[in-house]
Order: sequence, then structure tokens, then C-alpha cells
Amino acid sequence: MPEDLNWAVGGEAGDGIDSTGKIFAQALSRAGRHVFTSKDFASRIRGGYTAYKIRTSTERIESVVDSLDVLIALTQRTVEENTEELHDGSVIIYDGERTMMEDFEAPEGTVGLSVPLQRLAEEAGGAIMQNVVALGAACAVCEFDVSYLDESLEKRFGGKGSSIVDNNKEAARAGRDYVNDEIADTFPYDLDTTDADYVLLNGDEAIGMGAIAAGCRFYAGYPITPATDVMEYLKGRIERFGGHVVQAEDELSAINMALGAARAGARAMTATSGPGIDLMAETFGLVATTETPMVICDVMRSGPSTGMPTKQEQGDLDMLLHGGHGEIPRFVVGATTVAECFHKTIEAFNLAEKYQTPVYLVADLALSVTEQTYPPEEFDMDAVEVDRGPLVRGSDIEEWTNDSDQFTPHAATESGVSPRTIPGTAGGAHMTTGLEHDELGRRTEETEVRVEQVDKRQRKVETAQRDEAWTAREFGDADSGTLVLSWGSNEGAIREAMELLDEQGTTIRFLSVPYLFPRPDLTEAVEAAEEVIVVECNATGQFADVIEHDTLTRVKRINKYDGVRFDADELAAHITDVLAGGDGKGDSDPDSGTVNETDAETDAEQEITT
Repeated sequence: MPEDLNWAVGGEAGDGIDSTGKIFAQALSRAGRHVFTSKDFASRIRGGYTAYKIRTSTERIESVVDSLDVLIALTQRTVEENTEELHDGSVIIYDGERTMMEDFEAPEGTVGLSVPLQRLAEEAGGAIMQNVVALGAACAVCEFDVSYLDESLEKRFGGKGSSIVDNNKEAARAGRDYVNDEIADTFPYDLDTTDADYVLLNGDEAIGMGAIAAGCRFYAGYPITPATDVMEYLKGRIERFGGHVVQAEDELSAINMALGAARAGARAMTATSGPGIDLMAETFGLVATTETPMVICDVMRSGPSTGMPTKQEQGDLDMLLHGGHGEIPRFVVGATTVAECFHKTIEAFNLAEKYQTPVYLVADLALSVTEQTYPPEEFDMDAVEVDRGPLVRGSDIEEWTNDSDQFTPHAATESGVSPRTIPGTAGGAHMTTGLEHDELGRRTEETEVRVEQVDKRQRKVETAQRDEAWTAREFGDADSGTLVLSWGSNEGAIREAMELLDEQGTTIRFLSVPYLFPRPDLTEAVEAAEEVIVVECNATGQFADVIEHDTLTRVKRINKYDGVRFDADELAAHITDVLAGGDGKGDSDPDSGTVNETDAETDAEQEITT
């Protein structure tokens, strides 16, 4: 039996693809199986191809692969879009009464399973349930108990009444029964279940959960793909903890509202994507100059300009590191997994208040939409530590007042971090301006004071570089001569690519870097390697440029910028290609034994058998 199963549903935007995928993902999770999902969707409400892919196993999985075992095709285009991932044994479930597939050529051994999805749905209560019928058919193909769908259906449709839930359960069983009763074929898939208990969530949800755990009590945002789900997660939840969510009229209003809340003493954040970061750049400078702790989340997508809003890219790094006029102290923290979206959000809030500095929290579209399973203990709320930094109250105020009993919110301390009060604190009244200011926050153009304040703000970063643990996550063989460096959502695909390469006798040392500024010192690791390869989803190699700047060493680059995330198979091919002297495109000679090598029998094409 296959070690894991790769399943997908595809159709047109507006066909309920996302909800269908989520129902199945939740059912698999509740059956004690690991789940890793990916999505392909157009940036419009209706029309345009969209798909939801699930990889599931009883073992932990961290990437997608270029293989499909079961495909629910609501349109012929779904098959066309996924042809390269079909193989001998793949099963395509489609409605033969509505879609003609017989003339379509697919890999040898692919089985077309014609199921009257719409007719069975109508008999169960409505044509709209054809996707659920297809899920029931998939359960039959995979030897997966259809009852695992029940709880997911109750969660999805419970608010619409018990009759709707019952109809959907009936529709799922109709699909299962049709395959079992009308189709005599047996299939090579049998999904084992376990007693394991998993949490299933995506990166945006993990960011929202981390924000609440960190004590965030104000969120302002403007809807933008792919960051909107951060706001969607917080709405209805943060209020239980005394917090508020505000949907602003635009990104400028959002960051300014968050700034106001942060000045009032609340832990505050906003989340957006690349175009929103552009608009927020001016206020970002104001946040830094006024030394206001705040978290700005950038969930990257394909750019520039409007770009491809629903596609993957890691093209914002230069902007995050250097954007804004003048010299702005900042921290840039990047999550590398869905779980890290939770943990790095908490860390970002602590850094912001500890150093009174804006923090960019960075994710990307692949992280934001990926739903992945984790054991509940991965998100241990009791282990969360909140560090509010040098927040002064009561008699401590006296230590930070001048001879005229005036509070000095911008005192030029050795660490660069000044005392901070919440409005209403006795003796802590002060003003702060976006103009250059003195220790009291009053505007000034005195040259000595200007230099003192600039140096003070920069010292915060220097202090953090010295006092915080800016480390990379290390995997693989520490003694390998091949060093792979990356950031963001590429971590899981690289780790699984390492397993494929290890089977061929190629060992890798991999450093996944979650801290983009300040960064860990990678000079020693780079100098010890014979080959250094930097993997990222952009065209120009922005992180590779940073590595070369830091280590004064030329590196090789694997870049992807077609809007699609890396998968383990192609990364293994790219790395093999680079090590063979290629350009990293994965075009090595197929006779050399690379992972690109395919079986001639698999590549053969024939008509789908029905």
C-alpha cells in the first residue's frame, strides 16, 4: 500500500472547492491522520480554475509532491491541469452524465470513475451537494469510513439546520454506495486510521492564535489576499479576551489605528500583503521614531503592483529590510512553518515591547493557506511568556524624570531602550512627535541631540543582536560539504527533498533562517561548505544577496517565481542539478539517476478507462 495518499478536488471558482477540501481535511485529521494541504485558486469570486490538494499519511508530512492518487474532477480542465501528476493507478472521479472525459489522454493505468454526482445529489436533497457525493465516492475508493465526514459536515453546515446536515450525510453515503455497488473495481488505496489527536490549522490562523496568546488586544486591518484570514480568525475570538478587531477603510488607516492603540498601551498589530506594506511605509517610520512597539504582519504574495494576488512569492524581503525613508531600526522575523507562525507571532510582540521597535512578522501565501496537522502540545498556552519590556509604574517613574520632574520617554540609555509608560500613569505624562525630538519628546534641530537620538535608536538593534538568540534551524548532516540556506515556507519541501537525496547517497546540511534582521552569523557555516545553495521564491535572489553581503562569499541560487510553491521532488532535482554543475533548473541528464528520472511506462499515454 502507498505510504501516503495524494488527493485533490478541482473545478471553477465558486464551485465550493475550498469547503469540499476542508471537509475532507478535517475528516482525515479526526481519523488520526496527518494532513498537509495546498491550494491553487484564481483571484476572482467566480470563474477560473481552482483546486484543493491534500497529502495525508499516518506519518508526519511537510510538503506537497508532484503526484496525485485520487482526483475529483468537476470539470475537464481539472484533468488537464493535473495530467503531469497522474500515474499508473490514479483514480479520477467525475460525473460521466455531465462531463465527457473519454477522449482525454492520460498516463497509462489511470482509471476514470464515472459517478452521477449531480443526480445522486438531487436524490439526496439538492444538486448543490454533488461535491459531498464525490467525497463519499472518494471514501469508497480509499477504503476510508464515510462516517469520519459526519463531524466535518456538522461543523460546516450545522448553522443551517439539522435537515441540511442530514441531507449532506445522505449525499456522502450515496457516493460511497454507488462506487461499492455499481463499480466492481478494487483500488490500491486503504487509509489506515489511528487514535492520534491533531490540531488542523493554516498559517493565518496560527498567526491569529499566536496574537491572542501573546496578549494582542487590538487589530486593525483592510482585507487583502492572502492576509485576510488573520483578521477573520481574530474576529469573534479576540473579543472574548477584551480585545477588538476593526476593519479599516484602507491600509493607511489600519496601521494608524494600530499605532494609536499601541500608544495607548495595548498590544496592537495589523496584517497585510505587499501592496499594503508599500502604503504603510510612512507610518512605519513614525512608529520607529516615536519608539512605539507594534507588530506589522506581511503575508507575501506575487508582485509587484497587484501582481498575482493568489500566487506564491517571497519578493518583499528587500522592502522589509530597507523600506522607508531615512534609517529606521526594525526587526524582521520570518515564520518557516505553520507552527512557527504561532511561535514567531508571540516572539514578535515580545521583541516589539522589549525594544520599543516595530517588528515585521513575515509569512507567505504558501504558509497562509496551507492547513497542516500538529499535536496539540505544539501550541502550549501555558508555556507562553509575555515580556512587556521596561514598562514603568509608580515610584519607578522618579528614576526617569529630569530635574524639573518631567518624564523622559526618550532617555538616551546605554542599551538604547528608554522607559515607557501607559497613558494615565501618574508622573508619566509626556509628548512624542514624529519630528526629531529630545529626551522629553519635544521637537529639536540641535545637532548634538539629533546624533544622540539616532545613535540611541540604533543601539536598540545592537543590544538585541547581543542579548537575543538569533539562530537558524539546522537539519541534516552537519559535516556535509553541501550547505542549503533558505527562509520562509520552503523549509518543509527542503527537508523532504533531503530524504529523497539521502536515498541517492547525497547528504545535505540545511539551515532554515527565521530571523531576517538581525540575522544569525552564517559566515562559519558558509566558509566550511564546498557548495552553498540558497533556495527562495523570487526572481532576483534577495536572500542570496543578503548572504553574499554578510559572508563575502558567492553562492549558487535556486529561484522559483512562477507563482507556485516548491515541492520536494523538484527541489531534489534542482539541488542535484546544481551539484552536477547545472544551473539549478533541474534539467540534468535523466540517465544520470536524478530524481527527474521517470519510467517510460509511466510516461506512456492512453485514453482514460471507464
